[in-house]
Amino acid sequence: MPLANMSESENEYLIKIELHDVKKEDVKIAVADGIITISGERKLEREDKAENAIRVESMCGAFIRSFVLPDCVEANSIRTEAKDGVLRIHVPRPRPRSRTPWQSRFID
Repeated sequence: MPLANMSESENEYLIKIELHDVKKEDVKIAVADGIITISGERKLEREDKAENAIRVESMCGAFIRSFVLPDCVEANSIRTEAKDGVLRIHVPRPRPRSRTPWQSRFID
């Protein structure tokens, strides 16, 4: 299972997931019912087929990670980027809904 770090700033939550040696096309990100799910597969690739591995500690195989999103997050506003083997998921903080005081009006 890939390691994940989460942080927050004034404007966003940031989820960083270590996905070294995972191809972009092998990762899926889905948002449903207030949960973001990252799934994929890290495949074991050997450069030299004649070489016999004595010990392999690299994680390989399918993985899935899920995180509960804050209320009122719009899925369309979530941005992702991958750089240096780390997937970064930017989740904008929901803006507080401004409450305008209710005022009664007379209808003519």
